[in-house]
Amino acid sequence: MVNTAEGEISREIFVNDELFEQEKERIFTRAWLYVGHESQIKKPGDFFVSKMGAESVILTRDFAGKIHVFLNSCAHRGMRVCRYDEGNTRAFRCPYHAWTYKTDGTLIGVQDYDNAYQPPFDKSEWGLVEVAQLANYMGTIWATWDKNAPSFEEYLGEATIAFDQGLCAWDGGDGGTELLGSVQKWIVPCNWKFVAENFAGDWLHGVSHRSVDMIRLGPSGEVGRRDDFGRLVVTAYPDGHGILYSVYPNKKTRTEYAMSPETSEYFQYCWERRLKNLGETAGTCPLVGTIFPNMSFHAQQPRTLLVSHPTGANETEMWRTYFVDKEAPEDVKQFLREYYMRYSGPAGMTEQDDMENWNYASAASRGTIARRRPYHYKAGLGVGGPHDDLPGVVTEQPITTEQNPRFFYKRWADYMDMDSWGELLDARTVSSQG
Repeated sequence: MVNTAEGEISREIFVNDELFEQEKERIFTRAWLYVGHESQIKKPGDFFVSKMGAESVILTRDFAGKIHVFLNSCAHRGMRVCRYDEGNTRAFRCPYHAWTYKTDGTLIGVQDYDNAYQPPFDKSEWGLVEVAQLANYMGTIWATWDKNAPSFEEYLGEATIAFDQGLCAWDGGDGGTELLGSVQKWIVPCNWKFVAENFAGDWLHGVSHRSVDMIRLGPSGEVGRRDDFGRLVVTAYPDGHGILYSVYPNKKTRTEYAMSPETSEYFQYCWERRLKNLGETAGTCPLVGTIFPNMSFHAQQPRTLLVSHPTGANETEMWRTYFVDKEAPEDVKQFLREYYMRYSGPAGMTEQDDMENWNYASAASRGTIARRRPYHYKAGLGVGGPHDDLPGVVTEQPITTEQNPRFFYKRWADYMDMDSWGELLDARTVSSQG
């Protein structure tokens, strides 16, 4: 079904319900998944209900300050112990039979425990189920259910450089970023992989956003473009990650906001500091990317994270989160909040274009005749290779390429076929050779 050597991918992997059930087991129980951001759980007792694949999970900070990710399911009868999206609590109390858990997952309360359970059961063995591994990477929280998975840093692999630049403050310093508001959530009738590959470096779909370009939605306020993207470099990684870089001359500012002189001034200040902090690499920055399997990000403006949570073979729950520099002035944060929502998310113009594409492509691929025909991923076959400045398999402008989706689906097939992380790591080595 996945023939990356010939650039052909079966439509079955996008529409088949049985394959979706296999994905939940083969991919989403083993891969590292994005759960949330530390700024969502600043204080002890703070929590945020997230998802890992199809599983509801609780991201929380206990009263010793430690971060946890728990399965949001009571050990007694499976009820969700937390039904709020976010908040602060002293303990998680199941609304069904009142089993109560500390924020570190320990079971501390069971109705009529002394009388009903003879002999008494060991409450320490019936706490909330915790993930096997957790990582806090530049404020982003990641987790995996697989104790045998490599560390998150090893999982990122050579995509680390892109992720580091995408998550840092805009001046390249240590000021950090924070969430701007809360998470926007909506449903799209399509397979989650449409979303992941779209942001892994699909530059060709920009034709869909022509109307956005015409109305001057971009920061520059000029007709015909959303922004000045500079020279484009497409980079694929054997872990399945894909990044589209933009490369700017270091002598010019990166972003101008015609409608907000204060914002333009702030980014000019950040750009000058970025040149000092990052030197020759300041002008090379990821534009968009996907960290396998389902976390995508914009690293410039807007600066957002998007998780495509799978809810069925033909349905995806989209979660988009917006970020700003912690040290940005309040009027800049407010302007960016309004601009980000116009640009992306369920009300954003570019996202609406994308949603129509994914919706209609998915619907048109489910028919009996349609499923006999593979998708075409042949652009740029054999063109990519090593690069002097960037790791991974790289294709530069002006070559049109679909190498990043090919690497993504090669990794998808690895997970679906291979039983151990040893095999997955070995396959990564082979894939790095193209």
